[in-house]
Amino acid sequence: MLLVAKLKVPGLTITATRLRHYFRNMDAKELQPPSSVRGMQELQRKEFRKSIQVPRLRVPESQVQRVMPLVKKFLLKMEHMHPVRVVDTSREILLHPTPVKDWESLPTEDLEKQEVTAENFCFAELELGYENWSANEILKSVLPTEEEGLTSYSRIGHIAHLNLRDHLLPYKQLIGQVLRDKLPNCRTVVNKASSIDNTYRNFQLELICGEPEYQVETKENGVPFEFDFSKVYWNPRLSTEHERIVKLLQTGDVLYDVFAGVGPFSVPAAKKRCNVLANDLNPVSFHWLQHNAKRNKCLSQIKMFNKDGRQFILEELREDLLKRLLTTDTSSYATHITMNLPAMAVEFLDAFRGLYKAEELSKLPENVSYPNVHVYSFAKGENTKELVRKLVECNLGASLDDNLLQGISFVRNVAPNKDMYRVSFRLSQHLLTTPKEIELSRKRCSEDEQGAAAKVKCV
Repeated sequence: MLLVAKLKVPGLTITATRLRHYFRNMDAKELQPPSSVRGMQELQRKEFRKSIQVPRLRVPESQVQRVMPLVKKFLLKMEHMHPVRVVDTSREILLHPTPVKDWESLPTEDLEKQEVTAENFCFAELELGYENWSANEILKSVLPTEEEGLTSYSRIGHIAHLNLRDHLLPYKQLIGQVLRDKLPNCRTVVNKASSIDNTYRNFQLELICGEPEYQVETKENGVPFEFDFSKVYWNPRLSTEHERIVKLLQTGDVLYDVFAGVGPFSVPAAKKRCNVLANDLNPVSFHWLQHNAKRNKCLSQIKMFNKDGRQFILEELREDLLKRLLTTDTSSYATHITMNLPAMAVEFLDAFRGLYKAEELSKLPENVSYPNVHVYSFAKGENTKELVRKLVECNLGASLDDNLLQGISFVRNVAPNKDMYRVSFRLSQHLLTTPKEIELSRKRCSEDEQGAAAKVKCV
């Protein structure tokens, strides 16, 4: 049954279906941590103790089951606190002080029918401590109000991964301890120590709390992965994007994954019984790619390589794609190429220009299906979507007209005025047989395109 009850809060009428989630503890001053903890840099848990007065009902044990449905939406819910307590032979029900100011704030008529009266209602002292607030509530009460707080972090297995702004660095030890205390199964808290500027594109990490254990197990879209987070690239914020691409694939399709990492595209594709060629330059990523393919029992569907991305395109992809174009019915399956290295993947697009000699593809039927490319890139500035398109066209050495361009999709915001996109387009026989230099002799990148290229370089 759907219960609808009116709260006696000025100007508000809220149904029971929303009331359970409406009253936020941090909106009630009495339920906030003590104001004295503001600015704390070294965690002192005992400083969070406070005593407050909260409303409560005390009812006989025999009446609890009948009373609870009437007051359920008013319960005080905090961390490590049960709102219903045993007191002698009765039960004490703790109520939230925002909606419950007095006895008249409750559904008194219904309660009185259950022989619960104003005599059962009172305000009494309640002791609160560090354990009663969530990580977000603790940090909100400690960190400076004039600066942006800790807006987000990533969980990768037992690791919490932060990217702290400069004004939060004095609080990093406290932040690490709070997250380790409060997040389930969190044993290690690390901060991104520098930009991703090394050859293998992995994070440089600073341990700020916990154990220096970086080998993790995690699941993404139901698929288990294992890897050393300190030596490979993994971003859980890309799980939705990985899922989008994998959902495009059908059994029997072909996937060439140029920058495969530990396998977030390749392993789920192989599990769907696609034919996968996966590559990564980082030998540690390559190791975990092999491990994850074996762990997910899809080794028969995937071939793995430890090469530079350009070398992989010019050798493995070229040979395998040509064989399929010449010997299979391309209308019976789709071919996709993923290039997820957004800081520099576009710089590899020219490898597709002149990949084949004209005579190698001259006997193919006109309706042959060429691969779909999904290349990822950052863009920084205004009108980032148009900047990304120009950058792809400049590096590919060709305009993406309506026959080739399949879409430009926003993936996520990386930083203020810096976005990540996926540009999907179809290769053609002309692109695959015409070297970029010849095309550019007729059409050079415009000044605008060159400017766009400069703007989207990864900082």
